[in-house]
Parts: sequence; C-alpha cells; structure tokens
Amino acid sequence: MQTLAVFFLAAVAIGGIAWVFIYPALSGERQAEQRKETFTKAASVAQTRIPRNQQKSRREQVEGTLKELEARQAAHKSVPLQMKISQAGLNWSKRKFYLVSVALGLAAFLLFLLIDAGLWAALAMGFAAGFGMPMWLLRHLKKRRERKFLDAFPDAVDTIVRGIKAGLPLLDSMRMISTEAPEPLRTEFRTIMETQAIGVPIGEACAKLYERVPIAEANFFGIVISIQSKSGGNLSEALGNLSRVLRDRKKMKAKIQAMSMEAKSSATIIACLPIAVMFLVYITSPNYIELLWTHPMGRVMMAGCAAWMMMGVLVMRKMINFDF
Repeated sequence: MQTLAVFFLAAVAIGGIAWVFIYPALSGERQAEQRKETFTKAASVAQTRIPRNQQKSRREQVEGTLKELEARQAAHKSVPLQMKISQAGLNWSKRKFYLVSVALGLAAFLLFLLIDAGLWAALAMGFAAGFGMPMWLLRHLKKRRERKFLDAFPDAVDTIVRGIKAGLPLLDSMRMISTEAPEPLRTEFRTIMETQAIGVPIGEACAKLYERVPIAEANFFGIVISIQSKSGGNLSEALGNLSRVLRDRKKMKAKIQAMSMEAKSSATIIACLPIAVMFLVYITSPNYIELLWTHPMGRVMMAGCAAWMMMGVLVMRKMINFDF
C-alpha cells in the first residue's frame, strides 16, 4: 500500500510538471501568446505614428482634470501642523501651538505630583496632556468647523446657481457668498476670491478649498468648477446637480445618525457602567474598595482595568462610527 501511494504521488507530480511546461508548447498556447504580443506592439507603434488632434476632446479634458485632482489629493494625505491649525479655524503659529502644548504638559505633571499620584503617573499624564490634548483639540475644532461649513454649503451653492441663471458671472455670485454667508463659509469663499485676484485660475482656487476644508463636499465643488472652467458646459446645471447631491448626502447623514443613536447610547451605558458601580460601592463600602488605590497590587489592577476599558471604548467607538 505504501509503494502504491508513493507511485501515485510521483505520477501526479510528473503529470503536473508536464502540464505546466510541456502542454503549452504542444497545444500552441505559447505561439499564440507570442503572436498576440507582436500584434499589440505593432498596433501601439501604428497608433503612435498617427498624429493626434491639437484640440483634445471633452472626455480627455475631464479625465485629465480628475487625474490632477486625485494626484493633488494623494499629495496632501500627510497634512503639516500649520495646515491642521488652519483647518481647525485657528490663526495660531506653530510656535504658539508648541508653547501651549508644553504649558498643558507641565500643568498636568505638577498637578499629579501635588496630589501624590506618583512620578510615573505624573509623567504619563503630562505626556498625554502635552501631546494628546492639543491634537484632540485640533480635531474637535476641525470637525465642528466642518459641520458648520456643511450646514450652509448647499444654500451657498443654490445662491451661486440662481445668480448664474440670472445672468451674473461666477465671480460675482461667489462674491455674494464671501460677504453674506455665515462663518466659516464666508472666510473660505473670501480666500477663494483673494486667491483668484492674484492671478490663480478660478478652477485651481476652488480646488484649494479641499485643502482648507478636507471634506468630500468641498472636493466635489472643486472638481465641478475645475472641469467646467477647462472644458466648458452648462455651469448652472452642473452646480444644480451638485446642490442636489449635497442635500441628499446631508439627509443620508441625518438618517444614519438617527438609526445609530440606539447603538451609541448602548455603548455609552456600557462604558459608564463600571465607573458608576465603582462610585456606588465607594459610597456604600469605602473600606472594601479603597484597597484598589492604597495597595500596590490594587494600583496595578486599576491600571490594567483602565487599559482594558480604554481598549473596549475604542473598539465600541470604531464599531458605531459610520463613515459616510
């Protein structure tokens, strides 16, 4: 039986090798592939000999514009600190930001030393306050600014559409937004007008809006203006379609938030339940639970529980945080 098994495996191996190396040569597949490659090379050479028209088609212009915008978007994935500060709506310099971070770190370090929390705990909290708190603040201000921008952006696009249909130029319609729209929309459109005034094309000036407000809606607006400025077309119709898309996205976001509120409330209750139980036990039996922060082993257990709780909170936050 063992000899038969070895013979069977050897036959299968030899058959597989023959199938891979000998069968293509006998069946003519290799010659067919060579003829196909030769034909492809000849076709590409013949295509290069055909003179292209000087005027590109509308489709080629649109494709070129989209490729440029995608390349620009990929280049700005690593956002520098000064751009993050600008996206948060602050006019701070990098030096001021670093000074505030150092001040927060030192304040947290000294505070935990004064309450006798230990050197390592004070260092950890000083590091978290000096590096984590300023970046969290920038993200919070950035998201709040983006929400304000999205609330007024569809109305601004509708205003531009009505102005274009009434016969006003695009720049005059955008100038109305830069003077009458609420913040931060007014500041961003004023920046677009100032950028265009120094000689930058209007398409490129609108495309830079995505750098200051990195949301999909601002990118859509920049793409529409860039394509229309290069290839032409009915701008009012394109912006009208964009306004409808923006309002549909806004409705979808509200619907998703309403449907996910139950999961968010459940996650909040689960995250707050251990802390609430600990507080209630401390009120009723303080001698029973105070060993957690008076005994060395209790402190280790508290640190481990805090780490696990933080991991659980982050996992739940990732589960209920929907991208749209």
